Amino acid sequence: MSEFAPDAGFRKNRKLKDALLRHKAFSKDGFSERLFGLLFSGLVYPQIWEDPDLDMQAMELKPNHRIVTIGSGGCNMLAYLSKAPASIDVVDLNPHHIALNRLKLAAFKHLPGHADLVRFLAMPNEKSNSRAYDQHLAARLDEATRSYWNGRKFGRRRVTVFDRNIYETGLLGRFIGAAHLLARLHGVKLREMTKTRSIREQRQFFDEQIAPLFEKPVVRWITGRKSSLFGLGIPPQQYDELASLAADHSIAPVLKHRLEKLACHFPMSDNYFAWQAFGRRYGTESEGPLPTYLKSEHYQVIRANVDRVNVHHASFTELLAREPAASRDRYILLDAQDWMTDEQLNDVWTEITRTAREGARVIFRTAAEKSIIEGRLAPAIRDQWDYFEEKSRELTALDRSAIYGGFHIYGKKA
Repeated sequence: MSEFAPDAGFRKNRKLKDALLRHKAFSKDGFSERLFGLLFSGLVYPQIWEDPDLDMQAMELKPNHRIVTIGSGGCNMLAYLSKAPASIDVVDLNPHHIALNRLKLAAFKHLPGHADLVRFLAMPNEKSNSRAYDQHLAARLDEATRSYWNGRKFGRRRVTVFDRNIYETGLLGRFIGAAHLLARLHGVKLREMTKTRSIREQRQFFDEQIAPLFEKPVVRWITGRKSSLFGLGIPPQQYDELASLAADHSIAPVLKHRLEKLACHFPMSDNYFAWQAFGRRYGTESEGPLPTYLKSEHYQVIRANVDRVNVHHASFTELLAREPAASRDRYILLDAQDWMTDEQLNDVWTEITRTAREGARVIFRTAAEKSIIEGRLAPAIRDQWDYFEEKSRELTALDRSAIYGGFHIYGKKA
């Protein structure tokens, strides 16, 4: 495991600054980048917003596979463990995500049983969770992770967030909370979506209650500013990609379309992303599913394999540069490439290509629909990979999180 500084803010986080900053500090774009960096320096994603079931379908994971993935909220790397791969290296530039990933791994390994795990990681308002941390987890964490969760924020230990509702915290949690407040100010209670019992009822609620919100002047004014989407973890570069999809370069129609997919294309009973967006929690056993990694049928195999995961405070490129050639099989980039310059894209793909075994696969998501690497990678690198375009389109349509415009799969040529 790579060590990390639990309380390093944006000013001291050189890894994040190198990934994000492109413009001078006192330029308009430079100010946006630095504002986003300050917000992104805290906990951003208590839950990851990429659908791991699609990831595993696209990757066709096998027990001999060695995986490299970006950590974010940690849900996906745990889901991948249900396939018992040989190893998973998790990287992230955000120390808060590093601490959360390591805590989730420890919870699987050291909490007494599956019910205790679900209570700790999924159930809101469980006052016993911080006591479970003290009894079963604290002494078994590395020093930096223990220091993080024992550290205080607003007078309370950080770990007490699990006594309340961790999914209402973080940058994303606060963004969703603000969206609920804005809707209530216009007479709409978004939680009512969780009471629908069919796709037809979901569609009716969206058309009658949610869709008209996007025509409100205040909503169009807010979404016309790049900073409005910082709460989704969307940096300035990614905002520009989204805005390019609309004829008038307004983000409101794009957000409406994505939210429509989340609200109307999948039953609430099968979509835990929708439960978090509209209900601020996971559904109970009779209402909706838990995330893949928390389902009882996967508990034993994930618990047995947590030691196959290593969590690194590093970039994708930084980690791979230390690894031998032809040593990895699967790479998950989330949407990180939407942030990257051409130079950064080519750097990470150079290391991916060098470390990829024959038949390796890379998956990633993009804010816009098109693959971000086409026309930007050096031909010597791009020519070593096949794009599974038809399969990518098929899985994009099935992505329950509905945030992204494109899901993309590439395979290493023989």
